[in-house]
Amino acid sequence: MNNFYNHKAFNDLNPSQKEAVKNLEGPLLVLSGAGTGKTRVLTARLANLLYSNNTKPWNILAVTFTNKAAKEMRVRLETLIGPSANSVWLGTFHSIAARILRENAEIVGLGSNYTIITPDDQVRLLKQIMLDDEIDIKKFTPKSMSNLIGKWKDKGYKPDDLKKSNIDYFANGKAINVYKTYQMRLITLNSTDFGDLLLHNLTIFSKHPDILTQYHSKLSYFLVDEYQDTNTIQYLWLKLLADKTKNICCVGDDDQSIYGWRGAQVGNILRFEKDYPLAKVIKLEENYRSTGRILEAANSIIINNKERLGKNLKTSSKDGDKIDLISVWDGMEEAKKTSSEIENLYSAGFRHDQMAVLVRAGHQTRYFEERFVDIGIPYKVIGAKFYERMEIRDALAYLRVVQQPNDDLALERIINIPKRGLGTNTTSMIHSYAKKNNISFFSASQELLMTDELRPNVKRTLLNLINQFLDWNNQNKEIAHTDLALKVLEESGYIAHWQNEKTIDGEGRLENLKELINAMSGFDNLSGFLEHISLVMDGDNTADAGEVSLMTLHAAKGLEFDVVFLPGWEEGLFPSQRSIDELGLAGLEEERRLAYVGITRAKQRLFITFAANRQIHGLWQGSIPSRFISELPRHILNENIEGNIGADASSYNQIDFDLSTKNASYGPGFLRAKQNGINGINVYKKTQINNNILNSNIEFVNGQRVFHQKFGMGRIMSSDGDKLNINFDKAGEKKVVSSFVKLID
Repeated sequence: MNNFYNHKAFNDLNPSQKEAVKNLEGPLLVLSGAGTGKTRVLTARLANLLYSNNTKPWNILAVTFTNKAAKEMRVRLETLIGPSANSVWLGTFHSIAARILRENAEIVGLGSNYTIITPDDQVRLLKQIMLDDEIDIKKFTPKSMSNLIGKWKDKGYKPDDLKKSNIDYFANGKAINVYKTYQMRLITLNSTDFGDLLLHNLTIFSKHPDILTQYHSKLSYFLVDEYQDTNTIQYLWLKLLADKTKNICCVGDDDQSIYGWRGAQVGNILRFEKDYPLAKVIKLEENYRSTGRILEAANSIIINNKERLGKNLKTSSKDGDKIDLISVWDGMEEAKKTSSEIENLYSAGFRHDQMAVLVRAGHQTRYFEERFVDIGIPYKVIGAKFYERMEIRDALAYLRVVQQPNDDLALERIINIPKRGLGTNTTSMIHSYAKKNNISFFSASQELLMTDELRPNVKRTLLNLINQFLDWNNQNKEIAHTDLALKVLEESGYIAHWQNEKTIDGEGRLENLKELINAMSGFDNLSGFLEHISLVMDGDNTADAGEVSLMTLHAAKGLEFDVVFLPGWEEGLFPSQRSIDELGLAGLEEERRLAYVGITRAKQRLFITFAANRQIHGLWQGSIPSRFISELPRHILNENIEGNIGADASSYNQIDFDLSTKNASYGPGFLRAKQNGINGINVYKKTQINNNILNSNIEFVNGQRVFHQKFGMGRIMSSDGDKLNINFDKAGEKKVVSSFVKLID
């Protein structure tokens, strides 16, 4: 009898977990729902493989997505089997691939002592190549080129695999040539980038099947964590390695696949049974984290996704409290309501570090941060705090110089941001002159412009910048401070700088800049706003009971809290309109999986809020509640909402939130809305539906002018099926689904 079956680690498992641990031979898919103990199962299965004497530690390959997860698994495994755990091939995809590449580097033209370059080095190398190829790096930045190459490598594409027609829009058709030159330069430097590790592995395995055979003889069993997050190249790599024995166990949750924006393919887990026809599927549905009502909410939302294998979370614990659904007037009231609930819960015995506010977009944290500082709630932002983000600090530095030209620290920060040829040599010269003459950096710049000490091109650039600041300073007394801020960011080239990034990161920073302008509108002038920011950034939040966590839903995956607040459940914000525009139904389903992840972070209490109004791009706009709210069962809500809020999700377009209903969960904000003559918010989107019908038979071609409701006017650069690459006049290049644009005659 297998000794592991007498081990406490095995006896503590539930029947489904035991079944997953006992099935050692052949392909196995373990569908592990949120909070169902997948790490325990993975570790126990590894231990069972070794206890059973079916294999040796060095015959097992176990891959995870993070070093933290790999370390945790190794520690647990050492507890179960001792030092032999160190002989298991256990690590991240890239660390294992790097090990294989070290052993076979010469096959791809590298030495075994190759180096892995940093992202910064990657951008610098691409900059050199792009300048040599006479590419406008202001319009097509090296960072965006790096991002594009990374996406190609995630899909397993080498330069020769790409079809030029699909990427003519980028770098005037030179992108493939840049990629090819970049790869050759890396070989010359005896270097790889992160994406090369798996790509070179594929080259080695495909061109030298004898080497792949060697690894087949070394590795007999394969375990994969978070399989739903694998991208194309990881999928191909695993399939090649496990092809001989097919003893592959993949653990994952298709309902928690939320990283499509960075290349994850939920289709990998969905087609597991097709890839391995003899596969066994075991579902882990016993949740050890959340109350019954929280799980019912999660199940009720995720069941509306079509692209899923299907499972239903359950628990033996109590139903718990009902979910609080709270409506508010705007973001400010949302933050006030949330902070009040936090104070009440703290008084009731919950610690601050047991509570979390999970937002869909990073810019949403601003209201909560300011409110928490005002009333003294200790908090921490996972990721940068709003006013500490690089783009916000840069923008504030510009505004500080507009307000006070002699603010040396602010001017020195942004004198060459975006890059304008005023580098270290120039700033050092100005700094030395200022110190020598005991004047400010700004005054020193003005005086140096009157001399011949600066090179002509530097002189012209510096003169232009100084004149801009003087002009903005004069306008500070003439135009609204919000208009001035937007003018400064546009005329300085700072907004264009991030628009040209053409990355998810760049888009997020632009959203944060828009939120900064929104924040300014609550103050009478620039001076008052900057003083407020100084006080906010100086806030020192400390407490014995820890801090409330404030983070995005993406950052919250894998975490759990006694109390979770989910703000901003409105159409356009959550689900994200950008995701729907760019990916259609697939984007909506990923948004719904994100809602599922958010709900299942909560252990005891869950609060969902939505606002009647949001300030977008400086303008107040009416908001409509998220379609996900309509998918929540009414009987689990703290206050049953009258009307059609509990309607079936398939008819969400006809939902009407009637504000005349008597419901205690409607706050004073909604009462103000009613007083202002707003009797209901109709979710029916006629324009969108008409566009879908209108565009169903239209064939779009490159060069056509189109209109998008969010991004405005633009021109089609290229197309791939129903996906269009459009260069919008103001928003820059975006990928959108054709059904969301209108052809302009």
